[in-house]
Amino acid sequence: MIKNKGEKRALLLGGTCDLALCLAPKLIKKKIMPILTWRDSGGKTKIDSSLSDFPDLYETVRFDLNDSSACQTAFNQDTEIFAFLVDFAQGDYESLIAGGDEDRIGAYFFENVAARAALLKRIARGMIRMKEGRLIFLSSSAVERPAPGQGFYAAAKLASEAMYRNCGLELASKGITAAILRLGYVRAGRGRIFLDANPQTTDQIPLRRALDKEEVAEAILFLLSPGAAGINATTLTMDGGLSAGKKV
Repeated sequence: MIKNKGEKRALLLGGTCDLALCLAPKLIKKKIMPILTWRDSGGKTKIDSSLSDFPDLYETVRFDLNDSSACQTAFNQDTEIFAFLVDFAQGDYESLIAGGDEDRIGAYFFENVAARAALLKRIARGMIRMKEGRLIFLSSSAVERPAPGQGFYAAAKLASEAMYRNCGLELASKGITAAILRLGYVRAGRGRIFLDANPQTTDQIPLRRALDKEEVAEAILFLLSPGAAGINATTLTMDGGLSAGKKV
């Protein structure tokens, strides 16, 4: 169990991803303590190595959306209160709709929709006690332009977008707001691997390049700032113009 220390705290769900590890030092410099989640010991090692310059200025916690017992017991809303939630977590399952394995489909939607709903409930209730909170969900431009095999991924992202949007609608009067950031191609994690293997992909982006993790982290930092409080219950797209028009 992690304990409050009085400072503002940000829960980074999916804390081992490149974007979360890029955002964490920026939060620390803003006097916000990031709490990064990990699934296995390798993930914790990755976090500790990446944030070795910031000892005692961050925390980690094991949490797996695919673990039903963890979802039921994690983050007690009475004792663990976060000012911010930034949700990077996303399971990986690509399949043509007609070829999907039914057991894997069920597990995928439990992890990425049902379990996320349970977590949001717990985090939001803690924020209600504090009468303040900001929820940010990292989505994907694939919800508008999915490739073959991304149907389940797009559906899970859209369902999660809907939950975060409704949190903003239902809780804004209590001081809790939410926003969704849809990202295009980013040179980070699986995106970097894909772009390295398919460099021609950036030709279809009006900006003619993929996003850099630093600029994405800066955008998230802005969305967490007081100046972005009015950006609520809505979706912003950050994809270099990829989804704005037809492929040329």
